[in-house]
Formats: sequence, C-alpha cells, structure tokens
Amino acid sequence: MEFTLLAAAAVGVAGFWLMLRWEARRGNAAGCSLNLWDAGLTAVAVGLLVGRLTAMLLVGINPIADPAQIMLVRSGVSTAGASIGAVLMFAFLARRSLLPAADAIGPAVLAGLAGWHVGCRVTGSCLGTVSSLPWAQTLAGSNITRHPVELYAAGLYLLGAVGIAVWKQRGRPPLGTTTGLALVVAGGVRLLTEPMRISLSGGPVWLYTGAVAIGIGLVISAHPWNRTWRARRAAGG
Repeated sequence: MEFTLLAAAAVGVAGFWLMLRWEARRGNAAGCSLNLWDAGLTAVAVGLLVGRLTAMLLVGINPIADPAQIMLVRSGVSTAGASIGAVLMFAFLARRSLLPAADAIGPAVLAGLAGWHVGCRVTGSCLGTVSSLPWAQTLAGSNITRHPVELYAAGLYLLGAVGIAVWKQRGRPPLGTTTGLALVVAGGVRLLTEPMRISLSGGPVWLYTGAVAIGIGLVISAHPWNRTWRARRAAGG
C-alpha cells in the first residue's frame, strides 16, 4: 500500500494546528465563534476524499467497483478536486458567518499548505526542473541537480501565513481582507513555482489564477476607501 500522501497530509494538518494554537495565544482578530479546528479538519478530510475520487475518475478507475483504491492513493490526489471540495465544505460549515470564519482560518490554511509541501520529504517529490544553484538537490542515483521547488513553496506559504497572522493581530484589518490576502498567497505561490515543476500537463493554472483574482477582489471591496466611495455613491454624493 502507498500511504506517503496520507503522511504528507498529516504534516499539513500539523502545520494547520500549530498556526491555530499560535494565533489563539494572541487572540483571534476576526472574532469568529466557529470551532476552526473541527471545521478545518472536516474540510480537509472531505477535500482529500473529493480530490482522491477525482484523480481516480481521471485515470479511469471506478471508485464504486474498486473502493479499495481510495486508500491506496496510487494515482495521487487531484489538486483542483481537493481544493474545491475543501472550500465548499468549509463554506457550508461556516455559512452563518462565512467571511469572519474565513478571515480567522486563513493564516492556518496557509500554514497547512506549507506543511503539505514539506511533506514532499515523505513522498520523495521535492525536486523540479534542472538548476545549478548552490542549494539545488539531486535524486537518488542521479548527478543532475534540481530546484527543491516544493520546499520553495513551503517557505513562501509559511512566510505568508506568519505575515498575515501578525498583521491581522496588530492591524485589525477590515472584514474580508485577511481572506483576500490568503487567497492571493495561496494562488500566487503556485503560479510562481509552477514553471519549476516537472509535469506533463501542468497544474490547474485556472484554479490558481482564480484564487488570486478573487483574493484581489475581496481586498479591494473591503478597503475603507472603497466603502466610503460606495456610501457616497449610494447617497448621491
């Protein structure tokens, strides 16, 4: 059986938990009453299941006829399927206070993504395109050095998670801003590192671009000057 992806997911969950704990000690600036750990863990579990089922269907495996393949994880997990499944599940759980909940969980999600990418150490999939940089690494039995692209992504996600968490605590940003920034980081890091990945078809660029676009839209709509402009326009000023 192949459980390396499940181990990588466990590292991601650990990163998510640690960020929630770190933020809890400093207070949650979003003031969300939702149990973020339970909601996040449920969303991750559903996302992984949806991503796994999507990957199976894409390679022609019928999950109903061969349910054992769900746990074997031999054909991987669909990034798009997992992301959409997790987002929809979280949106359902937080439907009564979606933006406050999303603001509260944003940094922890980025920390979880950092952990997932660090999990490449377990799956043996850290390396990307050829590189001659001093920190480039080689695959076992090869002398070709390559970018540790997954570690690049992990570092950027962690930097984004800590930066947004600190700013959220100190700046008390408008509702929706933290969610927007988290989406920009989530999609932007993948777009930035995608050219260094080895893939026959490439990742779901449409998903990453959409996340960045939605994030920018949220940040703009939440900004005080935009709210003032809309209020004046509504008043006919």
